Amino acid sequence: MPRVVVFGSSNTDMVVKLPRLPMPGQTVLGRSFVTTPGGKGANQAVAARRAGAEVAFVTAVGDDPLGREALAHYQREGIDVGCVKVVAGVPSGVAMIYVDDQGENMIGVAPGANLHLTPEDVDRLPDSLFRADDVLLASLEIPIETAVRAIRRGFDAGMTTILNPAPAPDVSALQDLREAIYLTPNRTEAMAMVGIPSDLPVEPDWIDCAFRLKELGLAACVLITLGARGCQVVDAKPYRPIPAPRVEAVDTVGAGDAFNGALAVAIAEGRPIDEAAAWACAAAALAVTKAGAQEALPFRAEIDELVRNVEKEFHAETQRSAETQRIHHS
Repeated sequence: MPRVVVFGSSNTDMVVKLPRLPMPGQTVLGRSFVTTPGGKGANQAVAARRAGAEVAFVTAVGDDPLGREALAHYQREGIDVGCVKVVAGVPSGVAMIYVDDQGENMIGVAPGANLHLTPEDVDRLPDSLFRADDVLLASLEIPIETAVRAIRRGFDAGMTTILNPAPAPDVSALQDLREAIYLTPNRTEAMAMVGIPSDLPVEPDWIDCAFRLKELGLAACVLITLGARGCQVVDAKPYRPIPAPRVEAVDTVGAGDAFNGALAVAIAEGRPIDEAAAWACAAAALAVTKAGAQEALPFRAEIDELVRNVEKEFHAETQRSAETQRIHHS
């Protein structure tokens, strides 16, 4: 079984469904409220586990009911939590999430114990956690210096390293990082990292954006996720757009985490990056068809089935096109 080690946050998500997202200073009456497990790191760990990998999760939680329930939940998912740090006297992380009728979201996070996961904690972890040829996936709802230390230790041990720069960091904090093999920002994060204004009247050139990220020296391969449009892959080869399966979106919360978790599994299995990215796009597409973050994360059989269906539809469409051309020319 492939193995993925995830460094990242553990939060409890408190989700309010609204007809529309509020503007600054505005109150919008909601329709429902639920409390669910979340946090980018936790979502990615669950996503990777459901996608078929052995997963070890490194995070920090408070010694409180939310933290204890989070650990019990990860164990029920089959995730190794032996390296989780429990911080006394500090609350566990919490995220407030607003989701509108179109499935778009707005998120605010109180990191709590997540901010107490330090580079020194990474240094104290056993060498057995960092196995050559495994994959290490880190995101940034923990201190950036901690994620950087994890990436470096994993790289030095011979692991394949993935940095999901979410939330978007100040690039200067990553200037000396050369050990991330893959960088996986979404479109908003990519724009922020290269200084493109978020209110541009036209769509940015994602290829140029990815190359600018590569020029920063942060990773050998950049994958910019573009929501329903899939992702853009830029490495040493010519750029390749990877399309996403067409689905009806219900809730986009957790889609990026589904992508990253599935991508880590596919890479751990030794798949070529284009194939890995396409499989991860399928996982993300499935995630947006259900409400919630972790509740919506797909299992491996679901991802494989969607990929097969997409391939069948592609071949059928190709045959229909060929038949139409044959009739036209006959």
